[in-house]
Amino acid sequence: MGKELASTNVSFDFLKGSSEFLNLVLNNISSCVLLLNRDMELQEFNNAMKTIFTARKDEYLLYVRCGEAIGCAYQVEEMKDCGTTSHCSFCELRLAALTSYSEDKVVFKESIIKPFLNGEGEKVDKHLQFSTRLFRFKGERYILMIIDDITHLSTLNQ
Repeated sequence: MGKELASTNVSFDFLKGSSEFLNLVLNNISSCVLLLNRDMELQEFNNAMKTIFTARKDEYLLYVRCGEAIGCAYQVEEMKDCGTTSHCSFCELRLAALTSYSEDKVVFKESIIKPFLNGEGEKVDKHLQFSTRLFRFKGERYILMIIDDITHLSTLNQ
């Protein structure tokens, strides 16, 4: 691999023809990377998504709305679709994603505390740090959402 200067914004230029390498990189980073469409449906995700969020490891998640895919406790408790619960209009993840999509605004490293269901079906609060931005590919617009679970760090500071 040739050395490229990061400041020229071409440091990964040598990967243009290597989707296999890029998939390996995405699936081996600890941040959850989600690609959502305008309806907040999951189009793609990396392996970290299942480690951080889902209660059931083998469920099929593509084309499922974001809150349903990540195990939002409100969606399950109210038995409503993501986007229709009493908490959706206040959900920072949802609002940031929609703002990025509709206004082409970047949301960078915002923090929230939100309840999710764990593998045993128990409600647990997770401290999350997230960023969103509009992502264009082959004429389509998507929302790129990157989430880190900072619960451990947040509880250390208490």
